[in-house]
Amino acid sequence: MEPSILLSFLVAYFLMLIGISYLTSKESSDNSTFFTANRNSKWYLVAFGMIGTALSGVTFISVPGEVGNPAGNEFKYFQFILGNAIGFIIIATVLLPLYYRMKLTSIYTYIEERLGTHSYKTAASIFLLSRTIGSAFRLYLVVIVLQRFIFDSYGVPFWATVLISLGLIWSYTFKGGLKTIIITDTLQTVFLVSSVILTIYFICSSLGLNIPEAFETIKNSGYSKIFFFEDFVTSKFHVTKQLLGGIFVTIAMTGLDQDLMQKNLSCKNIGEAQKNMFTFTAVFVVINIFFLSVGALLYIYATKNGIEIPVDAVTGKPRTDFLFPEIAFNHLTIIPGVIFMLGLTAATFATTDSALTALTTSFCVDFLAFAKKKDLNAPSVVRTRHFVHVCFSILMFLVIILFNAVNNAAVVSAIFTVASYTYGPLLGLYGFGLFMKNRGVNDKLVPFICLLSPAVCFFLNKNSATLMGGYVFDNELIVVNGLITFIGLLLISKPTTAKTQF
Repeated sequence: MEPSILLSFLVAYFLMLIGISYLTSKESSDNSTFFTANRNSKWYLVAFGMIGTALSGVTFISVPGEVGNPAGNEFKYFQFILGNAIGFIIIATVLLPLYYRMKLTSIYTYIEERLGTHSYKTAASIFLLSRTIGSAFRLYLVVIVLQRFIFDSYGVPFWATVLISLGLIWSYTFKGGLKTIIITDTLQTVFLVSSVILTIYFICSSLGLNIPEAFETIKNSGYSKIFFFEDFVTSKFHVTKQLLGGIFVTIAMTGLDQDLMQKNLSCKNIGEAQKNMFTFTAVFVVINIFFLSVGALLYIYATKNGIEIPVDAVTGKPRTDFLFPEIAFNHLTIIPGVIFMLGLTAATFATTDSALTALTTSFCVDFLAFAKKKDLNAPSVVRTRHFVHVCFSILMFLVIILFNAVNNAAVVSAIFTVASYTYGPLLGLYGFGLFMKNRGVNDKLVPFICLLSPAVCFFLNKNSATLMGGYVFDNELIVVNGLITFIGLLLISKPTTAKTQF
């Protein structure tokens, strides 16, 4: 497909988002609108829009690509998704009531009330680090696709592609913030879901299959195995490890993450926020089934048409992330290619725009104490928020450039392992706060505990096969990380005179 066609659709897409930003921020673009959308969001818009935020370009191209990985991944990822669903239910029934009861803008304020200022700053810092790295990674993944299939043809360097992408995101988020994000994410989720469904339709048409025949073909293809019960010790994909990892990664990366919780806290009340989470969970599970089905169909199509997994230009090794765009752009007609581009763009930018808003919110509330300002919407305070928003855009740009310099294809499959290190201490902090209500900690020692725990986990992960009889960690490492943090906090704690009420 001609790069000019893809570029024209990309430009039109962003002009539409900028237009929405103008309309949503025309009446009000103050800090209350930016941080909480005036706590007046419709729960069904939040639920649907969160799909785009939760999935990202990693899900869009990596999950289908991994189905036919030479290592034999099949539908193993769905075990993790089932764990995610359980985690979302726990968030809706345990964490959301707490956040609404305390009327939080930043969810890390809970840690300040419960454990102290040093603990609070540590929790907020963990989020800033984790979300910056995670969001930069997700954007990096889509930028390399844009670079390969569009901007290389025009001689645009990689750094300029990254800068253009972040500049476009900044342009439609810096004024309206969360109020704009809820609308744009809803629209982007429409593109994402439509793209997945239409991709299935077009690939089925190319294979001469109707939808029922396609699912029967997938069932009989050898790609559709879901549950794996290989040796628990040596296999990363044992169902128990995947379920545990899915549950606790979700609690940490969603329930203890300002990004996704900020949207939930913009609903009118706890009842609407819970309806949002339950609806989101059901749609999330179904849409991931579709993504895995797309992966199976891509490999069936590739086998039938003699298409090899594209090779990474630097490493010279097959890279499954490129299979979906390769088939969409070079082996199907123009319409499927455009639909793929819209879906991929929607998935990735829905994640990144939301992250920039959440990072700005967390820094302004947790480190600049905006919540304590007499006039939150004073012009000087709004200007400070604009400056912070720009700074985080620049920081994300630098992180993506670093990723590209390393150019390690394996980083794609390691995103949840990275989360196990960075989000694990948050599990420990919140776990201690919720379950040890009659104990307080030595607040000044908490940052050291939260640094020590990931270091111990890194050592265990690298040496578990030797130290633990061949045991291999996967995403359940986050549970160990949280447990070590919890034990560390217990060691530096002492009984308090009054039981904490939250």
